[in-house]
Amino acid sequence: MASPTAASEPKTLHQKADTAIDIEHVPVSDDPRQWSRARKTTTLCVVSLATMVSTLASNIQNPSNTLIEEALHATSSQISWTLAVFQIVQGNFPLLWSAASEIKGRKPVYLVSSALFVVGSAVLALSKTIEVMIVMRALQAAGSSAAISISAATLADIYDTHERGTMMGIFYAAPLIGPALGPIFGGSLSQAFNWRASFYFLLICGVVTFLSFLILFKDTYRRERSLTYRFALQRLDASKEPVQSPNESIIARKDSSIPVEDIEKQLQPLHVPDATPAPISMPGLDDFRLSIKDINPFPPYFRILSRKNNFVILTANGLVFGFSYCLSYTCARTLANRYGYNAFSTGLVLLCLGVGSIAGSVIGGRWSDRVLASMKAANGGKYYPEMRLESSKLAMLWLPPSVIGYAWVCEKHVNVAVICVMLVLIGFTSIWMYSGTLAYLVDANPGRSCTAVATNSSFRGSLAFVSVMTAVPLQDALGDGGLYTAWAGILVVMELLVMLVLHKGESWRRESEEREREILSN
Repeated sequence: MASPTAASEPKTLHQKADTAIDIEHVPVSDDPRQWSRARKTTTLCVVSLATMVSTLASNIQNPSNTLIEEALHATSSQISWTLAVFQIVQGNFPLLWSAASEIKGRKPVYLVSSALFVVGSAVLALSKTIEVMIVMRALQAAGSSAAISISAATLADIYDTHERGTMMGIFYAAPLIGPALGPIFGGSLSQAFNWRASFYFLLICGVVTFLSFLILFKDTYRRERSLTYRFALQRLDASKEPVQSPNESIIARKDSSIPVEDIEKQLQPLHVPDATPAPISMPGLDDFRLSIKDINPFPPYFRILSRKNNFVILTANGLVFGFSYCLSYTCARTLANRYGYNAFSTGLVLLCLGVGSIAGSVIGGRWSDRVLASMKAANGGKYYPEMRLESSKLAMLWLPPSVIGYAWVCEKHVNVAVICVMLVLIGFTSIWMYSGTLAYLVDANPGRSCTAVATNSSFRGSLAFVSVMTAVPLQDALGDGGLYTAWAGILVVMELLVMLVLHKGESWRRESEEREREILSN
């Protein structure tokens, strides 16, 4: 297996000093985008498995919450903490994993995080107190979080822009199988054995995931396409007196008027020939060592947030995820308390939400690519990331009405079959939108896709934490009717945020690029 930091053959790509580079297509050795279909499919399957297991862990305990509460003599508030701490850690820990993956590559991070997940699952299965369970859920979340954030960046490593909508849709269907099947597995295992069986099951899944990464996964990371390395090389270049050479590379050139950070922003169509291109030789790259400043995850995090288009779309994504997690948690309570359902029956009903989500992800992803291709053709072959969001409009019409329908069906204690229909519609429309906004986030941040997705995880986890901690008090005070009517209003605001980025995102991105360019040139 080729190491992500392996030295490439010493060839040099001759370019003029003022030539702009599309960082997405910088020639590299063993280009992952030139891999065979079988190799790409294997990579897609492994990372999808890991993400499915990660999301499976987030809600597999929902049908068993009553059993856990009784067995460990816990309160409803403590049970909420086992769910909420998982979300806050799983959402924010990817900031560290993404920074590490830009230094050491994707595979080492996948292996370390999978090992942490295995340890956390083992201790959870043996825990005797609710306090130990809360702590181990945090460890389990830290281990599971790498797959959620780095997997999207891994797919960006191997698939080109025109393929990403479809592949993101297929990829995101796999982790949605986790929330779909989690309640079924958790409920059936709890009914057949006890609540600990769910965590033994996660332990087995964790071991399988670790072995898959160890044996089947080939690292997709190439540092020539990493902005983290380019920032570091810029720092190295600034500390030296540039030496002009006939074979001077694009990084160590005398004319440094174009900041390295902005190379990816000057998006010029770059022709990639059919033959394998010669990789770029970067002076000092093989012996270069990064400093703490280079791998600090917080400057890239705040750099992502400093762009208005990113901040607005991240807020929209966070609201969708917070709603989804609140829905799965409170729906389980409603089914148990008002309908008298056991853990297995609750899991069967929640499966409807997962089925709708999977269908929305796959169909929405394909629709996103279709709309993107159509708009690109109408625009004379020119592309900008905001085109991706146009596909979300169709789902916007149906999401708030579906949520209001669910609210009052539960409030009026209507037949559970109607609840199932509402859950399918909600899952379908919400994830249709989410698959498009996630693909936009990757497209709008070339060379920073890993950090962008990690930041997205941070927003998702933080808003899910808030929604879970407030779900029970609000449900008890407002009922399902009041709670989800309020959520429908919040989702309308979310849709307006997406529309705002659709119409203003391109100008915002250009303003941010110009501002960053001015800061670096001073």
